[in-house]
Order: sequence, then structure tokens, then C-alpha cells
Amino acid sequence: MVASGVKMNNSLTPVSMDSSVWDDMDRAMGQMFIMGFDGTEVTPQIRILIEKHHLGTILLTAKNLKSAEQTTKLVLDLQTIAHDAGHPVPLAIGLDQENGGVNSLFDETFIRQFPSAMGVAATGSTEMAYDIAKATGQELSAVGINWIMGPCLDVLTNVKNQPLGVRSMGDDPEEVSKFGVAFMKGYKDAGLATCGKHFPSYGNLEFLGSSLDVPIITDSLEALSLSALVPFRNAILHGVEGMMVGGCAMSSAGVNVMHACLSEQVVDNLLRVDLGFDGVVMSECLEMEALSQNIGVGGGTVMAVNAGCDLVLLCRLFSVQQEAIKYLKLGYEDGAISGDRIRKSLRRVLDLKATCTTWEKALNPPGILSLSSLQPSHTRLSAEAYSASITVVRDKDRLLPLSNILNSEEEVLLLTPLVKPLPASALSKGLAAGSILSPGSTTPWGKSVSLMSGENVFRELGRSIARKRKGRVLHTSYTAHGVRPSHENLINRSSAIIIVTADANQNLYQNGFTKHAAMICKSQLMPGAERREKPMVVVSVSSPYDFALDNSIGTYVCTYDFTETALQTLVEVLIGDLSPTGGLPGTLSQNQRHQHTKQHWLVETFDEERDAKALDDLLQTVEQEGPVNQRSELFGCSSSTFLLHNSGIEESHYVVRNSSTRSLLGFCCTYYFKSTATGVVGAILVDPDRRKLSIGYSLHSKAIKNLLHRGSVKRFQLGSKIPGVFLGIPTNNNVERKRLRRWFGSMGWNTAMSRPVCSMILKGLPTWSAPEKISRSMQHAEVEFELVHGRQYAESILEHIKTSSRQGVTEVYQLALADHSSCGVIRAKKPKDGTVLGTVVLCSPGASWAEALPALKDTNDITWAISSPVISPSVGEYSTLLQGLILLGIRQVKQQQADAVLLDCVDGDGHFDSLSAMGFTVLHSFEEVSCDADSMSVPT
Repeated sequence: MVASGVKMNNSLTPVSMDSSVWDDMDRAMGQMFIMGFDGTEVTPQIRILIEKHHLGTILLTAKNLKSAEQTTKLVLDLQTIAHDAGHPVPLAIGLDQENGGVNSLFDETFIRQFPSAMGVAATGSTEMAYDIAKATGQELSAVGINWIMGPCLDVLTNVKNQPLGVRSMGDDPEEVSKFGVAFMKGYKDAGLATCGKHFPSYGNLEFLGSSLDVPIITDSLEALSLSALVPFRNAILHGVEGMMVGGCAMSSAGVNVMHACLSEQVVDNLLRVDLGFDGVVMSECLEMEALSQNIGVGGGTVMAVNAGCDLVLLCRLFSVQQEAIKYLKLGYEDGAISGDRIRKSLRRVLDLKATCTTWEKALNPPGILSLSSLQPSHTRLSAEAYSASITVVRDKDRLLPLSNILNSEEEVLLLTPLVKPLPASALSKGLAAGSILSPGSTTPWGKSVSLMSGENVFRELGRSIARKRKGRVLHTSYTAHGVRPSHENLINRSSAIIIVTADANQNLYQNGFTKHAAMICKSQLMPGAERREKPMVVVSVSSPYDFALDNSIGTYVCTYDFTETALQTLVEVLIGDLSPTGGLPGTLSQNQRHQHTKQHWLVETFDEERDAKALDDLLQTVEQEGPVNQRSELFGCSSSTFLLHNSGIEESHYVVRNSSTRSLLGFCCTYYFKSTATGVVGAILVDPDRRKLSIGYSLHSKAIKNLLHRGSVKRFQLGSKIPGVFLGIPTNNNVERKRLRRWFGSMGWNTAMSRPVCSMILKGLPTWSAPEKISRSMQHAEVEFELVHGRQYAESILEHIKTSSRQGVTEVYQLALADHSSCGVIRAKKPKDGTVLGTVVLCSPGASWAEALPALKDTNDITWAISSPVISPSVGEYSTLLQGLILLGIRQVKQQQADAVLLDCVDGDGHFDSLSAMGFTVLHSFEEVSCDADSMSVPT
């Protein structure tokens, strides 16, 4: 029944803006909100919002949805309330249904599971992307949803610590754009409106730590335009109806914004004027803690509307939603928001609704009948998609399928991390319903398992492998405590190992555990005539970047999500029932190289006798170019700093020189570390007055070409631990950091996989005392520390440091053991059996290799170095043991009347805080970049 006085609109033409119904500004302002609620049925609160406040758009989430049938009823109930309340147009009802791990609606019977966005990109097929989007759209449309919160158009320009992960389609703007448009077309053809997100990009955020600190975009508008904005620009050209603007901050030259969605510069200027978007702009949820605490929901609502947002998102709290409505009305009544501004937003919202709904459609959702008819074709499409998505990145020793290397009597060990169940999954629904098995339950293969939900995520994976191979599978989890004795026993017992990782770049313990397990497998030889290491397969069930560029992991498989369907398909790959065809997305697989049309300078080999003085002059010139108040990385450097003369390191250096004046225009140093087969570009220096003339390009090309011709190089690295001048791309100056990242990226380096490292210094040593908490923890540690000198300790120490694959570590220890008068090694051992748990090197300023550490040459202080900490992967409390080793080192140095202690190379991922607590401050920060030799080509 139609409410009195309101004509029901059954056409695709929106209610005219001239209609008197919109003279009621309360009704018009109700169309400017998108709100959510708790509960799987209509609540009194959402009813009030629709009936009293004329709410025009609702966002449903997994907490609202139990099944396809329940969702259909809920959506119909909401539309009926709006209809009976006299709404001129139906509600827009939105949903996140990105597939992979981000699905709000789950129903094992009627809703099909498809790969994540990055998993779809791994198929390499935009046709597949279109088909998946259309199938997803058809299922949502069947239950009454008319607006999908997608596609995700973020370009993952920095893969480290980025929360988006596989929700992004990758790191290549053109590829993200191409697949984004394909997704859009599929959704549209299924009858849904679309919403691109998260403008201007969540692909390269910097996080400060506190919940009140907003993630920051530091890229300039120019840089964003060349990369991150490309998919958004193309989506606009292809008619995306809506755009979600994020709540992140922006800080760079020309823009300083606390929250993007509240900024006129971002919404009206950048999105509307520069990119030409005239569709619906939706804000980030104003209930986010940082935004609500910093600005307040009421003020934020007014700011969002004045910035250009047409819909203000408030996800959950009724009191907060009422506050937002109140302040929008106050803003209008006080003149802070004009009537014209409200009418513009109203027009855009009505235009969007006209593309995706009518009252006839809203009140007659096809429901289960339609879903049943779609089920067979969508089931086939799901299977095809996962088969085309799952990627075998490497299988050097041909371990797959497992039947190649194992018979059914041999045991397989499955090691999995503890992860939270996906919100929309069978396990998650089971947990909510209390249907998890009781304690003491055992797997079909007889192993008692933990009933923590994190382990249960992968329990069916172990069962499926056991069923398919008709053999025994042992399954246990691993945590941040590392490889425990129980893990070692199981590895020793098993004939093959499968290790699962999930975002190991963010969960670093997974990386360490996998590397430690790999070391154990390599130390064990399989029985029989053929001598080979124990087979190990690593499976990433989320980000492919975990080990994509780590060639030490010989067999590496990526699934891009750990939904039930993905893991079932993985089993088929492991057993051999399926040959996967997926490929790594973006630049990981393309290995794109910048096409240079540049000058080619004559590059000569460095001649110490001829070029040493000229190099000293160049070093001084480049050092003086830096900011006056900032200590240069080249402080204390001379030509001899780069000349190692070490039998374990082969070095080749190159120059571009003016033969007439004998001055150097550019210098590049390279090293080949035999212990790790790593080719290193240690520095590229160009005279500031000769930059942008291709000198750096010519030096880099020569360096890479000669390292590749060596043939034995397995890995390349930008930055060197020894000499310790540049540990990677310098990051002290943010503008220069971005310029260098772009330049090296154009040279073929995958700078998206950079690793933060830094040097740190502790000054004022004579008056320094250890923090009481650290001293107390050392007293109770069941570890013995000792300082040793000389080659007689070499065997146990060099055996211990084999657990580290870092470039330069072996050489530093060899130098320290050879120079017993000026260097020493501090060891941490188990008291009972003498097992070495950790080591660090002490180096005095008079050591034979101190020349390679220019930071020791501070003319005002006597400085010693603590270098190359190596902690056994079996140690659970890594930071505590590291602090203990360094504490003993500081005490030893204090006895030598030193003024300061230098930590020459510190991993910036996880140890910074523990060292800062001891009084260390950052001296220089860098981004270390490395890649497999296979991914680097000879420059032309």
C-alpha cells in the first residue's frame, strides 16, 4: 500500500528535484546520511531513523546477516518501512562484498565464494573479473541489495604494513585500473550501483601507532596523480556512481589535511574539479575513534558536507547518529550549510538511486528462487576462478604434487599460524552459534588439537590433505614463540613439511619461524641413494609478498585468501588433481623496466692510484650539499672507506670522470659477498652540478651488468652493511627518499618490498646507567654472557651465525675474530649445555676494519661499535636477549673510557623500541631493498 499523498515511483526516472516533496528540508537532509545498526532484525532505532528522520541509505555488515533468506527478509522489511513512511524513493542499501576474506554475506548453500581482488588479478583475465563481479552482483541483487561498496581501487605502492593487503588488486596502477573497470561493468550489468574506494588511496599509508593517530598519506598530489589516482580517474570515465573518501590524513608539499573526507581541498577540488567526478561522495565513518575524538561527530558532519560529501557515514551507534542529524540541521538553520549545497547532494543521491532501484524492484526481491537458479553456473565459475588464481610461484625441486616425492605411508607435517576466522565463514558462524567441538576432540588422523579458533581455521585443511593423499597428516600451530622442541620433533619425524603463512610481512614471527624451519629441513638429508634436503612447501594464504622475492624458499604457493573454497582448491594443487595457472599480479610478475632514452657515459673501472684523490673531493662535495643541521651519511668517509681489501668480498668500483681535469663526475661501488652469494650496490654518487645527465644511470647499468655476468650471484641488494655508509636508500629527508625510490624503481628495483633499517647511537656513556627494568630482567635471565677474543672461538660462533642470511654478517664476524686486540664477540649461552643463543661483535675505533664504519670517526667522541647481533630463531624473547647482549657490550665499552656506542645496523621493523628504551637514538635511517638475481635483467 502506498502512503497517503505520495506517488509511488516505479520507473527508473528519479523523483523530480522540482517536486514539492523535497521542499521539506528534513526529508532532503535524511537522504544525506548512510547509517548502519546492530541486529539481524529491524530494531526500534533503525525504524526511528527511517520513519522520523527520513534516512535514505543503509549500510549492512556481517553482524546484520545470517543467511541469504534472512537477508532477503531484512532488506524487504527495511524497504517496506520506508515505503509505508512515505519515502518518495526506495532506500539505497549498501554492502561490502569484495570476496576473498571481505564478505558481509555468507551462505554455504546460496552465496558462492570467489577469490579476493588480488586473487582475481592473479588470473590475468579481465573477463574473469567481469564474470565474478556480475555473479556477485546478481546474488546481492537477488536478496535486495542495490549498492555495492566496490570496487577497491587502491594501488598498493608500499606492501609493508599496509592493512589492505589482498583487498587491493596490486601495485601497478594500470593493472588496478583495468581490473577495477571490469569489476564495475560486472556490478552494473547485475543492476547494482558502484562505489570506488578508498579515495585518494589507502595503498601507501604511514602509521604512527596510537588509535588517535590517523594514518597519513605523505605522497605529493603530483605523485598521487601519476600512480594512486589513475584507477580512480578511469573509474570516473567509465561511470562509477559513488566514491568513498577515506578518513586518512595527508601531509606533503601543497596539502596538509587532518581527514581527507572533511577537506574541501580533497573532495571538491581534487575529486570533483581536477578529476571531474559529479557522482555521490561518501565520507569515511565519522564514528572512527581518531575522527570523533579529534573533531567530534557533529562538527565532522558539518565539515564533511561543506567539503563536498553527499553522504555522511555513521555505522553503528544510535546516539551518535542522532547527534549527526541534529548538527546537520543546526548547520543549515545557522547558515553554515546552504540550501543549495543540500539540493546538490540530494540530486546526486537521487541520480544514483535511479540507476539501481525502483519501488517495484525494492518491494519484490527475487530471493531464494533466483539464487537457486544461479547456483550451478556460479559454482562452476567459483571453481574456475580459484583454479586460475592459485599461483605456484616457484617449485625448484619439483615437490608438487606431493605424490612426486611421498608415498602414502610417509607422514606430512602441516604447520599453521593462529589467525582469526574470517567474519563471513562457516567457522565464524559456528563460533557464534557455539557449535565448536568440545575439548578433547581429536582429528581423524589421531592428533589432539587445540580448540582455539585460530587453529580451527586450518583444521579442515589438514583433514582434506589426509583424505586426498590417503595418508597420515600431523597438524599443529606455531606462534611468536618460534620453533619449539615439539616442532623440531615433528619436523624430524615427518617426511615433508607444509608451512602456512598469512601476511608474514606484518607478522614477522611467521617469517622467522619459516626461515628457521627451512634451515632445519636443509640440515636433514632424506634417506635413500639420492641425498637431498627434507622437502618443504610454503603456502601464503594472504599476501603473496611474504616470500615472493625470497629465492631461498624453493617451493612457494599463493592462494590470496584462506576461505574454505581457497583451501579446498589448494589441496587439489598439493595432491595433483589440479594444475594452477595463476600468476603474481602487478610488478611482481611483469618485472617492468623503464625504457631509457638517455645519454650513455663512458664508465671506467676505479683506479685507486689515479682516482683516490678525486673521489675524496667528490665525497666532500656531495657531503656539503646536504642540510646544514643534518649530519650526512658521508660524514667521516674517504676513498679508503669503500676499499675493503677482504678475501671474502670481491669488489668492483666504477667512475665517470673528466679525463681532462681528472675530476670525478660520478662513482659507484659494488661488492660480491661470497658467503651469501649477494651482489651489492653500496653507493652511487654523482656531482650535484652534473645530475639529471644520466651519469647515475650509466654507472648503475655498468654495475648491474658486471654483477650479473659473474654468474654466481643469487641475490641483489641496495645498501651494504660493510662498508657501513649507506645501508639502503636514505630516508632522513622524506622528499629525497621519494625521489630515490622512484629512481631506483625505474632502474628495475622493487622498492615496494623495502625493509627499514637504521644506525643508532648512544652518547654520554660516562654518565649513562642501564634502565633498572632491563638490569633486573637480566639478573633473572637463564642465560650466561661472556666476551671472547680470537680465532679459537671461530667454530662455534661461525656455526651459530649460519642462522642469519643477512649480507655482511659472516664477514664482520671473521674480521672481528681475526683482530683479537681490537675486537671481541659477546656470546649468550645456555648454562646447562653451552648452546649459543646469541652473539654481537664489539669493534674499537682502532680495529682494522673501522675505516669501513665512518660513524666511528666523530672527532669529538671516542666511539665504539656494536655490530651484527645474531639471535637464534629458537629464542622466544628476542628483544630481551638482544638487550642483554647490547647491555654487556655497553658495559665493556664503558670500561675502555669510550664516550659513545654505535649500533651500525638495526632492523627497523621490530627492535627500535627496545633499543630506544636503553637510550639509543637514530643516527641515520634507510630502506634496504633486495631481490633475487632472476628478477634483475642486464640493462640495455
